Amino acid sequence: MKQLRSFRLRIALLSAALAGSTLVGFGAVSWFQIYNAKISRLDAELLNQLMRASRPPEKERSPLHPEPLSFGSGTNTKTPIALLVLDANGNTIFQSNSLPTDTEVNSLLLGRLQLTPLPPPPPRERPNPSINPPPFRLLPPQFVTAQTATATWRIGASKFPNSQVAIAVSLQAVNQEMATIRNIFLVSIPVALLLVAVGAWLISGGALHPIGQLTGVIQQVTVKGLDQRIPIGTTDVEFVELIQVFNQMLSRLERSFTQASRFSADAAHELKTPLTILQGELERTLQQVDPGSEVQQRLSNLLDEVRRLSGIMRKLLLLSLADAGQMSLYLVEVDMSQLLMDIVEDVELLAPQLIVQIDIPAGLKVQGDRDLLMQVLQNLLSNAIKYNLANGWIKIHAEKTQTNLHVTITNASKDIPASDRDRLFDRFYRGDPARTRKVEGIGLGLSLAREIARAHRGDLTLNSTSNSQTAFTLALPITK
Repeated sequence: MKQLRSFRLRIALLSAALAGSTLVGFGAVSWFQIYNAKISRLDAELLNQLMRASRPPEKERSPLHPEPLSFGSGTNTKTPIALLVLDANGNTIFQSNSLPTDTEVNSLLLGRLQLTPLPPPPPRERPNPSINPPPFRLLPPQFVTAQTATATWRIGASKFPNSQVAIAVSLQAVNQEMATIRNIFLVSIPVALLLVAVGAWLISGGALHPIGQLTGVIQQVTVKGLDQRIPIGTTDVEFVELIQVFNQMLSRLERSFTQASRFSADAAHELKTPLTILQGELERTLQQVDPGSEVQQRLSNLLDEVRRLSGIMRKLLLLSLADAGQMSLYLVEVDMSQLLMDIVEDVELLAPQLIVQIDIPAGLKVQGDRDLLMQVLQNLLSNAIKYNLANGWIKIHAEKTQTNLHVTITNASKDIPASDRDRLFDRFYRGDPARTRKVEGIGLGLSLAREIARAHRGDLTLNSTSNSQTAFTLALPITK
C-alpha cells in the first residue's frame, strides 16, 4: 500500500517541533535562572545572618542566646532554620534548631565547620604607624546544598577570629515554588504547542489554497472543461508561475483537441458525399450487369466495403460531435419495452441458433433520441451475437427504479482478460487478435454507444460477471 504523505501536516508538525524545542529550551533555562536567583538571594540572607551571629552578644542578652533568626518576609517565618555557634576552641556557644529531633542537621553543621578553612591571622603592627596597612579581609563564607532523610538544606559556614558559625535553612519553600513554576511550564508548553500546530495548519492551508484551486480545476478538466482557467488575482508570487504554466497547458490541450475534433468532423463530413455518390453508382451498375456473373460478384464486394466505410464515417462524425459536446438529441418519449422487443425479433432472424431469454416489463419509457437509442441497442445485440459461443444464449433483462431504467444484455462468451476489460470502450480497440480475427468490426461501436448513453445523462458499463459470460448494462435517467 502506497504511503500517504501530507505536505500540510508536515508543515504543522515541523512548526510544532520547532516551537516545542524552543519553548522547552526557554522553559528549562528560565527555570534554572529563577532557581539560581532564589538560591543567590538566600545565600545573601545567610551571609547576613552569619555576620550577625558572629558579633559579641549585647549586655542585655545572654551569650548563649544571640539575636533570633529571620529570613525574608513573613511568608518565610515558618521556614525551618538551624544555627550552630562555636568559640575559637570548638566549644558550643549556641545551638538553635527548629527541628530539635533532627540530629542529621547538627551533624551537617559540624561537618561544614570542619571543612571550612581557618581565617588568616590578623596583621601585625608595623614599625611605621604612618603607613596605613592594607584592610584585613576574612575568607568568604562557603555555601552548599545538602540532603537529609527528610529535607534539603542550604548551609552556610564561616570561621571568624573569635567564633565559628554555621547556619542551615530548609529549601522546602524554594522547592515548592519551583515545583509550582515547573507545573505551570508543563501545562502552558503543551497548550502553546497545540496552538502553534493549529495555527500552522490554518496558515499552511491558506498558503496552499492555490494548490487546492489547481486540484479542483484539474478534476473538472474533461472534454467540455478545457476552456477553464485559474485566475491569478491576488495569488502569492510563489504560485503565479505554476498557475501560468498550468493555464498555458490547458490552452495547448484545448487547441490540440479542437483541431483534432474539427479534423475528424470535417473529414467525416467531406467523405460522406463522395461515399454516398459511390454507393449509388455501384448499386445502379450492379443492376445493369448479368446476374451471377463475376462482375456482379466484384461489384457486390465493392458495395459492401463502401457501405462499411459509410458506417465508419457516420460513427466518426457522431464521436466528434460527442467530443465537442455538440451531439444534438431529438428528444421524444421512447417506449423502451417496444424497442427491445423489436431488437429481439432481429436477433431471432440473424442468429436462430441462439437461445434468447427476455425479461422485459411493459411500459418502460424514457425521454431520448429514438434513433440513437436504437443504435445503442443494436450495437449491444450485435456484439452479443458476434462474440457468442456456438449454440449459446442471450439474456435481456430490463428493470425500472425510482430514478433510472436499467437494460442488461448478457451473452455466453469466452472469458475476457482483465487487460481487455479495461480497454473495451477505447476507440478502434478490438482486444486479442486471436479472439477477434474472424469477427467483423472496427472497434468503434462500444465507444459510440457509451457516448450516446452519456449524452442522454446515462451510462454504459461492463458488468462484473462469472466465467463464460459477458454482460453490459445501459442506464438511462427517467424523467418524471
